[in-house]
Amino acid sequence: ITPRHILDKLRFTEYAALDSITRGMGTVQDWRTLVDLLNLAEMMAKNGVGPEVLPICQKSQDGLHKAALRFEKSKKMGLDGPSIQAIRDLIEYADLQQASVSRGEFERYVQKTRDYIKSNGNLVVEIK
Repeated sequence: ITPRHILDKLRFTEYAALDSITRGMGTVQDWRTLVDLLNLAEMMAKNGVGPEVLPICQKSQDGLHKAALRFEKSKKMGLDGPSIQAIRDLIEYADLQQASVSRGEFERYVQKTRDYIKSNGNLVVEIK
């Protein structure tokens, strides 16, 4: 199992990114941190680790997509209330997912997610 202090470090980064965005000081890197979290949680869920997170992934994805579109127009990063709650829920689910698999399995999911994004670049939302 991945050591708790490593998972806590990930959670801290994710919560800090969400906090920065909710306070109106979000950056593209903060957005990217949350998108990476989303992609990994979704990959794990689609492979049987916590599939109940998939509806939360969809809500988070919708919110992050809207934030990207808003940023392209206004150069301000922001999320609406339901999206903020969805991402908070996503962070909690991701923690449970990642704590329930071995470190090696977790690292394989990270690599599988990276490979998927590389091979499906045309389907991935990016901020310009």
